[in-house]
Amino acid sequence: MNMQTLDWVILTGALMVLLVICWWASRLTKSVADFLAANRLAGRYLLAVGQGMAGLGAITIAANFEKFYQAGFGATWWVQLVIPIGLIITLSGFVIYRYRETRAMTMAQFFEMRYSKRFRVFAGVLAWSSGILNYGIFPAVSARFLIYFTGLPQQVELVGFSVPTVALVMLLLLTVAVLMAVLGGQISIMVTDMVQGQFVILVMLIILTILFFHMSWSDVIAGLHQSPEGQSKINPFDQGNLPDFNIWYFLMMGVLNVYGTRAWQGSQGYNAAARTPHEARMAGILGDFRGMITSLAIVMVPIYVFAYLHLPQFAGDATLIHDQLDQIANPQIQKQMLVPVALGAILPAGIMGLFAAVVILAAVSTDNTYLHSWGSIFIQDVLQPLRKKPLSSRWHMWALRLSIIGVAVFAFIWGMVFPMHEYIYMYFQITGAIYMGGAGAVIIGGLYWKRGTAGGAWAAMICGSVVAVGGIFVRNIFWPYLLPRFRESDAWSEFLLGLPEKFPLNGMQMSFIAAVVAILAYVICSLLSRRPPADMDRLLHRGKYAVKADVASGAVPAPLDQPRPRRTLAQRLGIGPEFTRGDKIIYVLKLTWAMFFVLVFAVGTIIHLFVPIPDSVWEKWWGFKVGLTYCVGIITVIWFLWGGFRDLGIMARALRSLQRDESDDGTVSDDEHVQKESGA
Repeated sequence: MNMQTLDWVILTGALMVLLVICWWASRLTKSVADFLAANRLAGRYLLAVGQGMAGLGAITIAANFEKFYQAGFGATWWVQLVIPIGLIITLSGFVIYRYRETRAMTMAQFFEMRYSKRFRVFAGVLAWSSGILNYGIFPAVSARFLIYFTGLPQQVELVGFSVPTVALVMLLLLTVAVLMAVLGGQISIMVTDMVQGQFVILVMLIILTILFFHMSWSDVIAGLHQSPEGQSKINPFDQGNLPDFNIWYFLMMGVLNVYGTRAWQGSQGYNAAARTPHEARMAGILGDFRGMITSLAIVMVPIYVFAYLHLPQFAGDATLIHDQLDQIANPQIQKQMLVPVALGAILPAGIMGLFAAVVILAAVSTDNTYLHSWGSIFIQDVLQPLRKKPLSSRWHMWALRLSIIGVAVFAFIWGMVFPMHEYIYMYFQITGAIYMGGAGAVIIGGLYWKRGTAGGAWAAMICGSVVAVGGIFVRNIFWPYLLPRFRESDAWSEFLLGLPEKFPLNGMQMSFIAAVVAILAYVICSLLSRRPPADMDRLLHRGKYAVKADVASGAVPAPLDQPRPRRTLAQRLGIGPEFTRGDKIIYVLKLTWAMFFVLVFAVGTIIHLFVPIPDSVWEKWWGFKVGLTYCVGIITVIWFLWGGFRDLGIMARALRSLQRDESDDGTVSDDEHVQKESGA
């Protein structure tokens, strides 16, 4: 076992503190709106840190370790290709600003307001089905991460039976996550996620510092040079033999990031929790600064591990690590657990406990957020709309809690029986596409195009889902299991014998195809419809429908069809009257930081087209970027510690004095519909 007594004390202490904070936060939850969306009272720092932690997760750490161990620094170079896309999304508040203006507490509630109740139920079923399948592997991967990192045995003897350790660890993680989700809903989740996020950032900073002292930069570079030909970990233009995480992967990822902006509902409680639409936008702008140290650690840890395993001075330790990995029968799980196993051999006592606490807190933060989201979506968007009489507030909250427990039970069973045969990120893409394949077109069209119709929404969602589910069947059932049997039969044609051994499209490519099909279906079917345009002012609460509590400046937002005066440069950049001086400074910092790396990417790529850049230059560039990010990241740690706890205090005081509206439970009244039910 890799863990010492000190490590277990640190781990246990972190969990106990977290449960105490959860109990305190749960006392603020008194209504359905509190449980679902913290009654829309969260500030930007609370959202940025909490949602960042909810999106991190032990499985995300494992998936990124897997990706960067394979692609090295090259992956970070091609990510810069999509920075302008992410910049436009975050600075403009694309989707999230208008979504918050609708005041919907779930995306499917917005679907009912914009399209119809029947479409809401259909989309709710798709979102829930896609979500629980996607989430189903989370607890298992997190549990294996902990087992291999800490060196726990694979089997444990209990009352005469041999029980898989992964089942016990999954049970522990899910129990803690369920407690947090059912006690206080979104309020407990958001408060604990924020505190966990601050802890994780500090621990990642410590781990980065230790790694920097453990191995010199020259040793890291020497280790990275041991990569196979055409799979360089340093030169992004020498990755022609890299099978999955190449330039095309990141190009498609950039397009899908725009298409799927806020479409995935794994953290739907955060999407509706902001105090105002402006706070929701600012939380997105602050996101990159909040995650600077964590993101750097997630890149550098697998890179250090690769160098460690390929340098001759560490050959003895590398042999022991590979011997431990050889005991894992599943080759894909071997890849997933390579970095955790190596870390268990590298980190000293005390730091092992801190990192184990990071893994558990990351797992729990994602688990409770996803359990809350998928459990809430089933009640809000499937059960409630089908009932003739709404549930009372008391029974509504109990239904939400029981649904959350049901999702946890499914995740435990699925994690125990489902075999992993591909990269985690590829599994995410294809299971997520069951809903995401059509959701992007429906959301963007519904918020930004008044000609979008319920018919277009149905067509987009059905076509996107059919393509995605078909891809799952072909990739995971037909190709590996049915095709080999068909080839053995003389009744089948030469065509089947000529098919490649492995299906030629990965999960990312199938997701991209599903999105394209859904967009075409939405546009064509909407244009063929003769329905009048939707009332977008009513949907977005603008003009005479405005809700002043949602407007930071106190000014009523103008109707969409009102002529706009000539805009200044600041307004063209997305800086509106609701921006304070501090907001403008943050905005400019974000823009400057992102555009610097975009400029470097553009110049470097153009130069390489004419004169190949030698590895020695790439080594210096990566050293500069890592050093710069590390130094700026230290400043952001202090910045977000102050901002996060400040917002927490403001929300707690507001919730204590708030008069709850019991009718604010996600039900759509007749006067909130902008299109009639008959349009479905």
